[in-house]
Amino acid sequence: MGGGHVGGAATFLVDTLFGLYIALFMLRFLLQVARADFYNPISQFVVRATQPVLKPLRRVIPGTRGIDLATIVAMVVLQTIALYIILGLDGGSGALPGMLLHAVARLVDLALNVFFFVIIAQIVLSWVNPSLRNPATAILHRIAELLLGPARRVIPPMGGLDISPIPVLIGLRLASFLIVGPLVDIANQLL
Repeated sequence: MGGGHVGGAATFLVDTLFGLYIALFMLRFLLQVARADFYNPISQFVVRATQPVLKPLRRVIPGTRGIDLATIVAMVVLQTIALYIILGLDGGSGALPGMLLHAVARLVDLALNVFFFVIIAQIVLSWVNPSLRNPATAILHRIAELLLGPARRVIPPMGGLDISPIPVLIGLRLASFLIVGPLVDIANQLL
């Protein structure tokens, strides 16, 4: 009975540590896509934390059309390793295609969640009107604008009220149901 608690704690620890490190890679990727200021202290932290893994990968995997493929590969590999360790801790094993697809599903889910919570934070910050000079606010704004900018072109502010976050948040949740759910189902069949 005690082994179950230790196994659960080990699974939690592996999932949390890998998850936090993978989140840094996701943030780095999104900051690159958003063309965020890389002199921002938060950006500098993210770059320094991910550089040891990315530097050797970039020698082998070049970027293409402004997309940092090395960061994507690093996220998939790290997520697959985390799943492999977690399956091993649970006493199971899985086929590589299933683990890779499961890793992709978790990364898509992470990206959707990052956007969801960044937009929520952006909404809350808009109520208190903080300065964009704050490093965290500037980064949140750049990432949120990846989705809110195009949404505002379709749904302009009405009477001074910007309702564009509402359909974007709904779309993010729908994407989670329609993309992540089926990917996980297929991955589970392949495991």
